[in-house]
Amino acid sequence: MSSVLHFPPASPAQSVAWLEQKLAHYADAWDVAEDLAQGVTEIVVLDVRAREAYERGHICGAIAFPHRTLDATTVAALDRNKVYITYCDGIGCNGSTKGALKLASLGFQVKELIGGLDFWTRDGHPLAWGSAPGEWPSPRTGAACGC
Repeated sequence: MSSVLHFPPASPAQSVAWLEQKLAHYADAWDVAEDLAQGVTEIVVLDVRAREAYERGHICGAIAFPHRTLDATTVAALDRNKVYITYCDGIGCNGSTKGALKLASLGFQVKELIGGLDFWTRDGHPLAWGSAPGEWPSPRTGAACGC
């Protein structure tokens, strides 16, 4: 008996529903980089790691907003019409999940960045350093996605 088929696959309709839900909750580095490079204003990238980690390197344009500081008072100035992309170090860190959960609980639309800063740098996307968000470089750097 097949180990893979021990549990039968979902129907195509079930797969569509599940995969649409998955994409509603997550964004990958290439998609976020494309939006940032094109100046899409409907998204805001939040680095939810500690400020010290942010200053050592972060996604260009990301705002430092440690998840431990997220509450109704600290998010009062955020635009509720934006979609917030949270990220942390990578798959071994759940800070982006904690940040997204807090934001969603406070009524914000959120997505998590798959693989966090780890996947971002693996894909060769640009970083900024220090306490300022920085700007997206022009022209865009990095290789085109092979997706």
